[in-house]
Amino acid sequence: MSENIETILRDPEWLAHRYVESKDAVQFVKLPRSGHAAAAFVTDEHLPAGLPRVEIGRREALETEPPPAPLHFIFHSAFCCSTLVARAFDQPGLSTALKEPPILNDLVGWRRRGAAGRDVAEVMDSALTLLARPFEPGEAVIVKPSNIVSGLIPLLMALRPGAKALLLHAPLPIFLTSVAKKGLDGRLWVRELLGGFRKDGLTLRLGFDDDQLFGQTDLQIAAAGWLAQQALFADLIAKLGPRVRGLDSESLLDRPHEAMAALANLYGLSEDGLDVDGAFARNSKNGEAFSRIERQAEYAKAGAVHHDEIDKVAAWAAAVADAAGIPMTLPGALLA
Repeated sequence: MSENIETILRDPEWLAHRYVESKDAVQFVKLPRSGHAAAAFVTDEHLPAGLPRVEIGRREALETEPPPAPLHFIFHSAFCCSTLVARAFDQPGLSTALKEPPILNDLVGWRRRGAAGRDVAEVMDSALTLLARPFEPGEAVIVKPSNIVSGLIPLLMALRPGAKALLLHAPLPIFLTSVAKKGLDGRLWVRELLGGFRKDGLTLRLGFDDDQLFGQTDLQIAAAGWLAQQALFADLIAKLGPRVRGLDSESLLDRPHEAMAALANLYGLSEDGLDVDGAFARNSKNGEAFSRIERQAEYAKAGAVHHDEIDKVAAWAAAVADAAGIPMTLPGALLA
């Protein structure tokens, strides 16, 4: 291994960014802590253009073992303030937070294209090792994957038996309102998401065949995806017990300090270093000031426009959940 590559691998500013499956290589991008804080996600569309990049063979990258760091997760079903939680934990001396690292999405795509499960597990283990490189010694690393990664959550938790995870979701009416207020983009996104979940086997419990899904409205598709993730989260709580805790976005926003203190305790971290007030006073995507009152007003306005469709789909989803044995409220709550 050249000295230059070893230097890169020992520098946490070089983020393990993408997996290049054709070469079994990892692309690293140089991103300082300030760059993480400025970006809504560490995906290419949210990063500045022209960042330094380097490609290193995966096995060669593992020759320089990074200092071991505790690794924990924020899993979520979208539109539920997960980015706010990650921002609160991205604090020097406490933890480094990674918001939707694309390398994990790359492995989802690789698996969906037919990669062998054993190969995916090997490369995922490598990816987690390379992500677990905090900016400061003694910090934990908190990874918030995209919910595209939901089908691989059991693998992630199996590969890191010491990891703890938050299972965060928005109540279904809030989730549906979020989709509706995003217009066509939101409706297309939930269809794409559910298509991926079908490939991952997450929709089998719902019992819908392709013809039935084709006949469903956009918000029914959104609700089906929400139910698929809710079923997965409930199964994880049953199997992993105290390693995972459930939380809904409205409880989080009603009791942010209690929720974040409980989550820090789950991760084995001190709550003293958290920036709860700073993180929860701003829009998670653009960093602009954004209060709970403003959020409620925005959702009330969108809900009023789409209330008939949202109410009907929520009632339909409750019936589907009852028939499939899917809890609308998760057990194993983070907050009592």
